[in-house]
Amino acid sequence: MSDRLVTSQSEFDDFCTHVREAGAVAFDTEFISENTYRPQLCLAQFATREACVAVDPFEVDLTEWWDIMVDNETTIVVHAGREETRFCLTHRGAPPRKMWDVQIAEGLRCTNYPLSYERLIARVLGKSVSSAETRTDWSRRPLTTRQISYALDDVRFVLDVLDTQQKWLDREGRLSWAEEETERMIGEMLAERGDDTWLRLSGVRRLRPKQLVVARELYRWRDRVADKSNQPLRRILRDDLLIDIAKRQPQTESELLRSREMGRPNFRRHAHEIVSCVERALKLPKDQWPAAFSSKDSSPDEPVLGKLLAIALANRCAELGLSTGLVGTSNDLKELVRWYNAGCPEHNRPTLETGWRSEVCGDLLRQVLEGKVSLRVADPSSDHPLVFEPVE
Repeated sequence: MSDRLVTSQSEFDDFCTHVREAGAVAFDTEFISENTYRPQLCLAQFATREACVAVDPFEVDLTEWWDIMVDNETTIVVHAGREETRFCLTHRGAPPRKMWDVQIAEGLRCTNYPLSYERLIARVLGKSVSSAETRTDWSRRPLTTRQISYALDDVRFVLDVLDTQQKWLDREGRLSWAEEETERMIGEMLAERGDDTWLRLSGVRRLRPKQLVVARELYRWRDRVADKSNQPLRRILRDDLLIDIAKRQPQTESELLRSREMGRPNFRRHAHEIVSCVERALKLPKDQWPAAFSSKDSSPDEPVLGKLLAIALANRCAELGLSTGLVGTSNDLKELVRWYNAGCPEHNRPTLETGWRSEVCGDLLRQVLEGKVSLRVADPSSDHPLVFEPVE
């Protein structure tokens, strides 16, 4: 397998032709995200079964590669490919069409998720890869031979992992699960760019409508400023300060700056715009304010039921050799309890009641909530010691 750093446009174009003919390619990126609005792509790595190359995006236009990512012909194989998906959305304006994420797939073959790249390669192939360059500054040039070798190791073995995973998952009837879960991950990356991403702010669910409308306006203003100036969101206005301003709703710069944290120069310079945001939000008609989050979202029995379901889910996943963390989180279990208490509306099925997750645990968890099963300890030494049996 040939290893090289590509800095020539014609050489890269030839490689893209090779990728199209190969039909499958491992893809990884090295980037820096600390100082910019979106991560800065510093290196792109690719591996087919015949070639393994790193490409310098400071020297080469990657447009043809982004076109390959969104075609329906080439399988793009990644490890923890959220950032690679984001780069595709940024540079091509569309999501990848045929992607396989080896980290997700391995979560369907073992009880550990997420596995780091080096642990995954060791588990699947019994090979060792280095993590020595994890903290390197990939924006500096020239790149050293050691850096390039490290970067290429991130894709060198990925297609071999793909082969092993697909054969095993196909034999176990889980191949479609991996495909479905990768599509779900891509959908989450698309949702990050939607109009309602402000609703993910920590603490936003406790705000009243008058505070929510301010939070929304501040969030969208901050995003525009960060994008235009190419700065991280936190440098324009931190999340916790945004929520605090939404609660206090200062009418003047003096009121705004009474908060000790707002006195920092990078925040203070935006004081006039922030106060204008508050004023602009509060002038909107009330029918344009966001609705308050319903107090019915939770119930007194939710914590207890959530813990009971967590036990059932963990036991089922251990029984099937699946990662509990991939199948369902504590929030997913709370969502299931709320859905059940709301009468199980068909139009609003929770995550654990859809797709392959429903096949894995949907019936069991629903039967637990309905009181149709009892549990007992069958084998204390087993990794899945519980048995759930129908209630007589």
